Amino acid sequence: MMSLTKNPVRWSWYILAIVIIVLDQLSKYWVQQSFFEGQRLNLLPILDFTLVYNKGAAWSFLSDAGGWQRWLFTAISSVVSVVLVVWIHRLVAMQRILLIALTLILAGAVGNLIDRVLLGKVVDFVLFYYDGHYFPAFNVADCAISVGAIFMLVDVFFGPSEADLQGQSTNE
Repeated sequence: MMSLTKNPVRWSWYILAIVIIVLDQLSKYWVQQSFFEGQRLNLLPILDFTLVYNKGAAWSFLSDAGGWQRWLFTAISSVVSVVLVVWIHRLVAMQRILLIALTLILAGAVGNLIDRVLLGKVVDFVLFYYDGHYFPAFNVADCAISVGAIFMLVDVFFGPSEADLQGQSTNE
């Protein structure tokens, strides 16, 4: 296992996460200042901006559970965020796809965590629909998590091999 002293902190990845968190929070602030809950602004025949609050997890899972879910999801997001910070710190530079994935997931988790802590719910505002079928509303943080998950899959199938990683860690 690689020692932490041989692997410098990847500040650029943390800065990217902070930029995404700021964009997420600014977009949520704008929506809350510009819309009342449920108000919709049609942008395209399949896309609206709307202010929706989600007290649950993804796709409003447990949104009507009575309030305890706020603290459960806050705790889960907090633990996941700490794990991701440490994981990013321990990766080798060759694992660029995984670094991108984890950075995006970290940013999304923290963006939604801020909402849970400050508001008790997550601000969502992007609404896709077609022919009366609606995809659950989402936000910038949710996009970051989803794209990060895609990058993780790409890394699993196309990322550096274990032999490549072992060769780099012995050269550092």
